[in-house]
Amino acid sequence: MSAKKSSIKFEQPKEFKFSKANLKKIDEIIAKYPKGKERSAIMPLLDLAQRQHDNWIPEVAMQEIARILDVPDIYVYEVATFYTMYNLEPVGKHFVQFCTTTPCWLRGSSDLVKVAEEELGIKLGESTKDAEFTMIDLECLGACVNAPVVQINDDYYEDLTPETFRDMLQDLKAGKKLKAGSQIGRCGSCAQAGPTSLEKFAKKAGVDMASDEA
Repeated sequence: MSAKKSSIKFEQPKEFKFSKANLKKIDEIIAKYPKGKERSAIMPLLDLAQRQHDNWIPEVAMQEIARILDVPDIYVYEVATFYTMYNLEPVGKHFVQFCTTTPCWLRGSSDLVKVAEEELGIKLGESTKDAEFTMIDLECLGACVNAPVVQINDDYYEDLTPETFRDMLQDLKAGKKLKAGSQIGRCGSCAQAGPTSLEKFAKKAGVDMASDEA
């Protein structure tokens, strides 16, 4: 049903039920949409299923969502297979996703991939044998100013270099928590030299030079 995202062996479960806590969330989500437009809740329900089921969505979960929303199964399948944020196969504990679109590529994303291949011993689309890491490439992550960017699970890591990225992977192996965001201290998507407009407001907000390395 989807492009291969990992090399972890798995079997489709025979049943899936949302937890009581998630059923309550589902009621709250559906209530946000006009009557007759409940199918608009497909995306948030897919996200709930994925978070409940070890970061991937089995076919029975999609069928359960279709049942809850009273839509044909295919309506859920077509959404789940279109967006890369939905995993239809198991992925590693650390799901490493490389932006390889033009801005990140120009800023060295291919070098980051090489570092990961060396550190983890796997290629794009594969998972480590211990299921700790899965790595894939995907389209623009929307943080081009801070390229190159890598997404690991829910967090973005920006302004990376091969050296800082290698350190990050080694820290993950050691069970350490990473600091998300710019790895050079950049504030948001501010220019590396610091604010170039609305400087008085930026100074008032405590935004100065993006980093000492800028």
